[in-house]
Amino acid sequence: MNTRLTRALASVTFALAALCGLTFLGVGVTHLLDDGAVCAETGFWANAPLAADGLPVGHGVTASSSAARLCQDGPSTGQRAADLGSGLPWQLFGSLALLLFSRLLKAVVERGPFTDTVARRLSVLGWTVAVGTPLAGLVAGWSHSWLVASMAPIVGSGPTVSGPQVLVLAGLAAVIMGRIMREGVRMREDLEGTI
Repeated sequence: MNTRLTRALASVTFALAALCGLTFLGVGVTHLLDDGAVCAETGFWANAPLAADGLPVGHGVTASSSAARLCQDGPSTGQRAADLGSGLPWQLFGSLALLLFSRLLKAVVERGPFTDTVARRLSVLGWTVAVGTPLAGLVAGWSHSWLVASMAPIVGSGPTVSGPQVLVLAGLAAVIMGRIMREGVRMREDLEGTI
């Protein structure tokens, strides 16, 4: 095993996790301090030949039927929070997953690939991805749905889940591999104890 490459990958992964975390904080703070319009896209009328002034939108909302885009001038605090909620959960999830992956690689370098620590960290990463993916998707999807419904009440599509939900399978595969590795470590320790 090439420990130099694994060590470099662990460092790069940690740097990416820190960068995602800083981006999360920076976007959150700057967006909350911003006093501009909040916009959301919806596919509700994307193919409808309606004039923008005939769309069912709320007061102070501008709509574009060709882009299926709604913009609220002077948004409420709830609308601003919902706009944040439609993007920030994925940044937080990405930062956390990268941080856990970096810790996994660090354990591989320090203790070797087939140890109980690596198996546990792999399982933790797997559960984080398996549970965090739908959770981030729910928060982002519901925030977007609420934002659209607050600007165009008739258009509101109800709660949705956004993002790549196929990551749940990758997370579950990591959990299973962690369990297999843990059993392998236990069997190796039992074998070493009998010899």
